[in-house]
Amino acid sequence: MTLTRDQVEDTALAILTRFGLADLSMRRLARELDVQVGALYWHVKSKQELLVGVAARLLSGLDGPDGLAGPDDAGRPGPSAPQDASPAGGRRAERRDHAAGRAGVAGLATGIRSALVNVPDSAEVVQVAQSLQPDALKPLNRLRSLLESAGVAHPAWAQHLVMNHVLGSIAAAQEAARLAAVDPTASATPLGEDAFQWGLQVILDGLFGTAPVAARP
Repeated sequence: MTLTRDQVEDTALAILTRFGLADLSMRRLARELDVQVGALYWHVKSKQELLVGVAARLLSGLDGPDGLAGPDDAGRPGPSAPQDASPAGGRRAERRDHAAGRAGVAGLATGIRSALVNVPDSAEVVQVAQSLQPDALKPLNRLRSLLESAGVAHPAWAQHLVMNHVLGSIAAAQEAARLAAVDPTASATPLGEDAFQWGLQVILDGLFGTAPVAARP
């Protein structure tokens, strides 16, 4: 059977999920696929390129049409309503858009964490991909678009801030789980969903407090 890039990336993701990043070598991948190592390089130029593909697959459940909207986005517009053309009506509409943008960012950040948190070393894989080829990760592009549409200052920087929190939360939770597996009696600081959501809301308070709509009375 002819080897395909999909097979290479699917098998790499399976190794990552079962064993973690340390076991995801090109030799291990070739052995799992029963091919020579050189055969892999017809499909990926390097391990770094492979990790970009794996990261995209980890987040593929959050891809929407053209990577711009997902099926379960929080804060998406509801049914159209009559437009109020008055200045007060315009401000109310902007505030609604602002609130919807914040809800969308919070929902997407939470979705990214949920997609990654149970896969060993997933935060490191996505961090590598984000640095090497950010446009390959559609949910991250959508995150930046949501921030920009909501009027948040420096949306690219804001996207990195939110993602640093998401990935840091995942890495910390996974490390705590590893330590607990080694020593069940060890006490660890709670680093679960509640801690993540608290930190996310603190970040969004700061980001959306800088948006133009939030500054208006």
